[in-house]
Amino acid sequence: MIDATTESFIFEITGKSDKIEQFVALMLPLGLVEVSRTGIAAIARGPEGMSAR
Repeated sequence: MIDATTESFIFEITGKSDKIEQFVALMLPLGLVEVSRTGIAAIARGPEGMSAR
Protein backbone atom coordinates (compact mmCIF):
# COMPACT_ATOMS: atom_id res chain seq x y z
CA MET A 1 0.00 0.00 0.00
CA ILE A 2 1.35 3.41 -1.00
CA ASP A 3 -1.10 5.73 0.79
CA ALA A 4 -4.16 5.29 2.97
CA THR A 5 -6.70 7.54 4.63
CA THR A 6 -10.17 6.85 5.97
CA GLU A 7 -11.53 7.95 2.56
CA SER A 8 -9.10 6.50 0.02
CA PHE A 9 -6.29 4.02 -0.66
CA ILE A 10 -3.53 3.91 -3.26
CA PHE A 11 -2.09 0.47 -4.06
CA GLU A 12 0.97 -0.46 -6.08
CA ILE A 13 0.37 -3.84 -7.66
CA THR A 14 3.01 -5.80 -9.53
CA GLY A 15 2.70 -9.16 -11.21
CA LYS A 16 1.27 -10.90 -14.23
CA SER A 17 -1.50 -9.14 -16.15
CA ASP A 18 -4.11 -11.79 -15.35
CA LYS A 19 -3.50 -11.43 -11.61
CA ILE A 20 -3.74 -7.64 -11.85
CA GLU A 21 -7.01 -7.97 -13.79
CA GLN A 22 -8.36 -10.24 -11.04
CA PHE A 23 -7.49 -7.60 -8.42
CA VAL A 24 -9.16 -4.84 -10.47
CA ALA A 25 -12.29 -6.98 -10.90
CA LEU A 26 -12.35 -7.62 -7.13
CA MET A 27 -12.03 -3.91 -6.32
CA LEU A 28 -14.61 -2.54 -8.81
CA PRO A 29 -17.68 -3.42 -6.69
CA LEU A 30 -15.94 -1.82 -3.69
CA GLY A 31 -15.69 1.57 -5.40
CA LEU A 32 -12.48 1.47 -7.45
CA VAL A 33 -12.20 4.94 -9.02
CA GLU A 34 -9.12 4.83 -11.20
CA VAL A 35 -6.42 2.48 -12.52
CA SER A 36 -3.09 3.63 -13.94
CA ARG A 37 -0.89 1.02 -15.59
CA THR A 38 2.60 2.23 -16.41
CA GLY A 39 6.20 2.00 -15.25
CA ILE A 40 6.49 5.42 -13.62
CA ALA A 41 3.34 7.33 -12.72
CA ALA A 42 2.17 10.31 -10.72
CA ILE A 43 -1.02 9.59 -8.80
CA ALA A 44 -3.05 12.20 -6.96
CA ARG A 45 -3.89 11.50 -3.33
CA GLY A 46 -7.46 11.60 -2.02
CA PRO A 47 -10.90 10.08 -2.60
CA GLU A 48 -11.52 11.51 -6.10
CA GLY A 49 -10.05 10.45 -9.41
CA MET A 50 -7.56 12.73 -11.14
CA SER A 51 -10.15 13.72 -13.74
CA ALA A 52 -12.20 15.32 -10.93
CA ARG A 53 -9.37 17.70 -10.00
